[in-house]
Amino acid sequence: MNAPDRFELFLLSEGEKKITETVFTSMSNTSDFIMKKEDHTLGNLLSEALKQAPHVLFAAYKVAHPNVPEVLLRVQTDGTITPRDAIVNVCKQLVATYGQLGREFQKEFALRQYADQGQQSHGNGDNGNGL
Repeated sequence: MNAPDRFELFLLSEGEKKITETVFTSMSNTSDFIMKKEDHTLGNLLSEALKQAPHVLFAAYKVAHPNVPEVLLRVQTDGTITPRDAIVNVCKQLVATYGQLGREFQKEFALRQYADQGQQSHGNGDNGNGL
């Protein structure tokens, strides 16, 4: 079978860099970022978040082939910030947003467990009339 071993899809090789930046000289203030061992999940997340970011004029990604775990992300800014800074800012925002989501989920989950324990301590919901 032509499929790579599963571990090759997420483990970096010795000395392999996770992200490399190449300035795209055909367009001003534009860089291409190659992210190794990633797929559509991260590519789409970053691309869509970058499109909402101030100073970003263009953001798009592509995955060349499903068997090659590599994402190409192209970012163009208005020159106020570099494409690299735009990605760093967006990543910080996403970490904060998903961190908050995680905390809210854990809080609601704990409240739900507490409520379920309270219902169990009051019996199984039988109100005495057989219903």
